[in-house]
Amino acid sequence: MSLFNRYMFRQVSNAFLVILLTLTSVVWLATALKELDLITSQGQGLWLFMQMTALSLPSLVALIAPNAVLMAVLYTLDRMNGDSELIVMTAAGAPVWRIGISLVVLASIVSGAILFANVVLNPACMRALRGLITEVRADLISQVLQPGRFSSAETGLTFHIRDRSPSGELLGLLVHDERDPKQVMSFLAERGRILSNDQGSYLVMFDGYVHRFNTEDKNKAVQIVAFDQNMLDLSEFGSKDSGSKELRARERSIGELLFPAPEDKRANQNYGQLRSELHERLTTPLYPIVFVFVAIALMAHARTTRENRWGQILAAFGIALGLRMAGLAAGNLVALSAWAVLLVYAIPVGAILVAAWTAHVRMSPELRAKLNFELKFQPKNIKFWTARGMQTE
Repeated sequence: MSLFNRYMFRQVSNAFLVILLTLTSVVWLATALKELDLITSQGQGLWLFMQMTALSLPSLVALIAPNAVLMAVLYTLDRMNGDSELIVMTAAGAPVWRIGISLVVLASIVSGAILFANVVLNPACMRALRGLITEVRADLISQVLQPGRFSSAETGLTFHIRDRSPSGELLGLLVHDERDPKQVMSFLAERGRILSNDQGSYLVMFDGYVHRFNTEDKNKAVQIVAFDQNMLDLSEFGSKDSGSKELRARERSIGELLFPAPEDKRANQNYGQLRSELHERLTTPLYPIVFVFVAIALMAHARTTRENRWGQILAAFGIALGLRMAGLAAGNLVALSAWAVLLVYAIPVGAILVAAWTAHVRMSPELRAKLNFELKFQPKNIKFWTARGMQTE
């Protein structure tokens, strides 16, 4: 890189890091506030709270980074034009690509980092987060429940124990489950125990009854079934996706998305979602480059410092937002039809080519001679502008 390119790379990189850290901090704080329930009502420690919120950072950074690149590039180009730096470089004969090469290098670095996060970091973090959530749910039953108190693991699910034995068993256990509005169930057991293994965590109940009440039954009858031993899967608490033992699309590696196991029922039934997730991971890294080329096409050409550039800045934001929304819509279409894969890649690649062509065309100076009038219809003592200077007859 030349001296000017290194200088410009430092300027845009510093702006990018400041914007990225600021936006990530704001979004992370908003996400962390939603998880404060871990400490306040579920009795978990601060360390576990920090672990769970930190595991979401790679996906947040990958989501915010393209927008941070766009904002940093627009800010840098606008500031350098206001300081007449772009004007001096243009007057010295530097083409627009001499100015934009540092921006493209930054976008390429960010794209590589996003690709690494999408392929390696995010699936691993999602799996680790899934394991922590399961531990929290199991710990809620085994440690947080206090004798004589009603505790709710989630909306519609209530636990109560009479006492806790020295060995840790739950005595006089009551579990009331009304998450399914069509069927309300209540478990009454003399004792219960928490078991954890590689498959998940389970609440095993001994010597009790199950009360089932079907809300759609006209007779309003309650079924009572006695059991010697019954098991409740604690990993099913929360959303249906988190409760399933099969991995969600976001938790799968690239290999598992490309070649799901034949016995994987979730993959066989929802292969369109796996296909959409795969191509979304591969195309998202292209958007920092797309945004940079859009910014170069609109903002990298020198303009007078008296000219207001807010129109170009808003146009760049609007075009970038439209392209990203079109990419997301195409990604959703991939889940329904395989032919949309071409559209997913065509949008960012086509945008890069069109923006590069636009920037190159705008680099050529406009000839003023095309604004001249016919000389024979003008007085002879008037000078006229031409492409090569001033001429008189």
